[in-house]
Amino acid sequence: MLLALYQILALLLLPLLLPWHLYRSLSRGRSPGFAERLGWLPSAVTKRLAGRPVIWLHAVSVGEAMAARPLLKALKSRYPDHGLLMSVTTETGRAVAAGFPEPDCCIYFPFDVLPAVRAALTSVAPRLIIIMETEIWPTFCREADRRGIPLLLVNGRISDRSIGRYRKLAWFFRHPLALFSHCCMQSDADRDRIIAIGAPEERTMVCGNLKYDIPWRQVPVEERHDLRRQYGIPAGRLVVVAASTHPGEEELLVPVWRQAAQQRNDLQLVLVPRHPERAGEVAALMEKNTLACRRRTTLTDGAVLAPGQVLLVDTVGELMKLYALADLAFVGGSLVPTGGHNLLEPASLGIPLIFGPHMANFRDIAALALQYGAGVQVTDTAELAEALKEFLNSPDLRQVLGANGLKMLRDSGGATERIMDVVARSL
Repeated sequence: MLLALYQILALLLLPLLLPWHLYRSLSRGRSPGFAERLGWLPSAVTKRLAGRPVIWLHAVSVGEAMAARPLLKALKSRYPDHGLLMSVTTETGRAVAAGFPEPDCCIYFPFDVLPAVRAALTSVAPRLIIIMETEIWPTFCREADRRGIPLLLVNGRISDRSIGRYRKLAWFFRHPLALFSHCCMQSDADRDRIIAIGAPEERTMVCGNLKYDIPWRQVPVEERHDLRRQYGIPAGRLVVVAASTHPGEEELLVPVWRQAAQQRNDLQLVLVPRHPERAGEVAALMEKNTLACRRRTTLTDGAVLAPGQVLLVDTVGELMKLYALADLAFVGGSLVPTGGHNLLEPASLGIPLIFGPHMANFRDIAALALQYGAGVQVTDTAELAEALKEFLNSPDLRQVLGANGLKMLRDSGGATERIMDVVARSL
């Protein structure tokens, strides 16, 4: 009865969702992908998957898609005769995932209304569905179960910020959670939390965090120099990459950067907003504060950034290259209460870290980074300014923290293999 009421409500809300989604997509300069979201998949997708058993992996956005890379590689290697379909929800997630070589196809996840879900599942007929983190859609889960398709929740997590809401809605999530064959959680805390909201205890286990399984390496000096030339950064500059920043965060960073730049003239800031469509807004903020900036999309071959000119990155899919050319990384979403972002990406390249107090979505990673001495957590802009000054003035400190980050990655992997054991049992 509850599922039937949910499905009716979802259908009633769909006409309201479509215009909002259209506006959101077009305002970001991207296609809304309505056909795929309504379950009508392109013939190129169905033809490419035809005649093979299909594994369907779903990741909401950029963070989940990047975290899925080790698992995608393992699936492709272990099951080369299977078709590998990846779905995402957001437009930026689609832009990133479409560049992955492992999936045969990338689509938008269907709206959780019965006609769309049925159409998508009929077109793909997957042998196994893998859901990253906590994407729990009742109609999709019920229809997959009705068709006998095993559902795996992997890299599962319940953040500090969301556990209260989940507990209040445990009556709603209990049924779809019971349909998962296995729930592979990141930590003991995540396991306890998802069991508390209805996941079957006997099918819920701790497998670790896939994000720790990303490749790690020390970036060679020659590669770093080549990357800097590609981005117009002259030799001799100390490069700070401020990544995945959010509204309100750039306003906090600008005075800190101005203070640092007044103390020495060899600094280069590379600013990477989490959503590149905000580049105009961020550029206006820079102009207001008399900071010169150059957008990535206007950077031509042979261009050189002027002293004091900020490189404003208004593209997607380049963050790892930018980390590779950096001397220091500030990981955003952490000075403002949005839950933080992935510290492991810069750490995997031996880049020392600075991050703010708001790391609820990455609490375990933040704790591990501090435990290993791979980075510094600051509570406000005053501490950020002090940490930035200390890092920029001490090459030895940067080297030690970078090496600690590589050790953290080396010691903390293994989630992919544990999840692949579950996949093998499910198939």
